[in-house]
Amino acid sequence: MLNSAQILSAVEALSQAEISRQQTGLLSQALPEMTLEDAYAIQSAWVKQKIANGRRVIGWKIGLTSKAMQYALNIATPDSGVLFDDMVFEDGASIPADRFIQPRIEAEIAFVMKAPLKGPDITIADVMNATDYIAPALEILDTRIVRKDPVTGYARTIIDTVSDNAANAGIVLGGQVFKPDAVDMRWMGAIVSRNGLVEETGLGAGVLNHPARGIVWLVRRLAQYGDSIEAGQVVLAGSFIRPIEARHGDTLSADFGPHGTVSCFFE
Repeated sequence: MLNSAQILSAVEALSQAEISRQQTGLLSQALPEMTLEDAYAIQSAWVKQKIANGRRVIGWKIGLTSKAMQYALNIATPDSGVLFDDMVFEDGASIPADRFIQPRIEAEIAFVMKAPLKGPDITIADVMNATDYIAPALEILDTRIVRKDPVTGYARTIIDTVSDNAANAGIVLGGQVFKPDAVDMRWMGAIVSRNGLVEETGLGAGVLNHPARGIVWLVRRLAQYGDSIEAGQVVLAGSFIRPIEARHGDTLSADFGPHGTVSCFFE
């Protein structure tokens, strides 16, 4: 286990990388003894720092829910991060050129909660009953930690990703909303394009066979630390496509068919 000084040092490195837009090195390489619990401890300490600096938690994101991404990172479990108020962009928004370091986007289903979810025995039915509505969404990813060490060639691991708030950076919500029992979310999918060219397609079933299952996983994980999802919070259930690079001048759009579209432009 890392000591408090090591955790605070990692938080400072992440914070400075975000402010300066200059990535920091791999924590998994600098601190090879790190465990996944250490990574979540770093994330938690960083979240506390952001709250102390005036930011407000508005929800959660779940990542690494698809088998393709789990195989790519040689892991067998999702991860999670925290959404803040300054991460929200309107549908069709222009993202300032100096906002992120290496942005990418993923297509997801967002859940907006009307009731809290807490405890180790939560089920999919509980998630559905606690959900006010769902909406198509784009998640904007960013990496405050390098994706690959330029000298050793080592790639970032789940340890780095979790420490880095699960690479969480932004959220774009679509304008159409739906009651959770009015949609078969396993078949709710999207055609995702960059500058009019299709890059990825996917279905909600790619998220643990049902997007609500990711939220079950999150609530059960949070229960281990006495935490929970609160009423009014937004939860990104996990991507059903691979991340798409967002370059300067790119328009990224996800067409969810009868469930609407959601897009953003990167200046």
